[in-house]
Amino acid sequence: MAAAAAALMLSSCSSLSYYSQAAQGQLELLTDSRPIDDWLADPATNSTLRHRLEAARQIRRYAIQDLKLPDNGSYTNFTNIKRPYVLWNVVATPELSLKPMQWCFPVAGCVNYRGYYSKQDAQAYAKELRKQGHDVEVGGVSAYSTLGWFSDPLVSTFINYPDAELARLIFHELAHQVVYVPGDSKFNESFATAVEQAGVEGWLERFGNPAMSEAFDRYSARKKDFMALLVRYRGELEKNYASERSTNDKRATKTRLFIALKDDYQVLKANWGGYSGYDRFFAEPLSNAHLASIATYNDFVPAFRALLQKERSWPAFYKAVNRIAKLDKADRHRVLQKLAAPAPTAPLVVQRTMGDGNVMGR
Repeated sequence: MAAAAAALMLSSCSSLSYYSQAAQGQLELLTDSRPIDDWLADPATNSTLRHRLEAARQIRRYAIQDLKLPDNGSYTNFTNIKRPYVLWNVVATPELSLKPMQWCFPVAGCVNYRGYYSKQDAQAYAKELRKQGHDVEVGGVSAYSTLGWFSDPLVSTFINYPDAELARLIFHELAHQVVYVPGDSKFNESFATAVEQAGVEGWLERFGNPAMSEAFDRYSARKKDFMALLVRYRGELEKNYASERSTNDKRATKTRLFIALKDDYQVLKANWGGYSGYDRFFAEPLSNAHLASIATYNDFVPAFRALLQKERSWPAFYKAVNRIAKLDKADRHRVLQKLAAPAPTAPLVVQRTMGDGNVMGR
């Protein structure tokens, strides 16, 4: 709070307005929350919410006892808010680049987005950035972490997720309280994603049933397919922007690629049997900003998964991650790239079956 107050005193009027809405939004989220026990004891609490709160409490207990995630006030309260998202993030890039703009804040450091508790305020800021020639996306956010500075509540924006998806989200956000490096979103998000993935695998093994596992596998497969689609088009756009083409040619290619992305999504959606869970990604006209953060959540996940397998326990894993976090950014990324590198493979052995069933050849 002291850091935020100091930032306010040094800020311009526009920054003052931004920090004021952020402080007010966080304050409302906390003051409107009530302990889960109070909700469960209240006769007015409907059976659906009661079941979801009990599920969340069990997931939190598993996170603390088995994943060794922080045991504090986070996810012991519930807040019922009257909007679809807890906040909206604004992401922006130059017209012919996938490098996102950064905004720097006390505690969190520099990040690739700017969050607003009001969709109208987010859209107003996005409009300013578009006037400056930037590509912009405004995306709704269901949950976020205050990194342990406050007791993050369960929120109505995500409480109705299926059990495995609720577990994924809680594990991810609690992981941010274990390790967080200001100014390195790729490190932070990849670490939290690795924790969520391994955590849900263990949680399903302990508490899941075939139907839950099948539903989460279906969710994960769709997510993998969708991410692969975005990564493919991100790569095509990067090649376009790095080429020697004229600016007009780059613009034309950019337009063509975004049309093709939308068309390929429709094919993917048909393969999913019409599942429309990713339609909101296309709610605004597609732009570089939509693809700017794709690598942030995924690039180092294989490295963190390899490190977890090597360390063989959650406490040892967290200690190893903390050691890497203390390195400077270049060395930190170099270590992770090495961890993610595939192990050398043995010489390829090719076998062929002869007509009499004998196997020959090397």
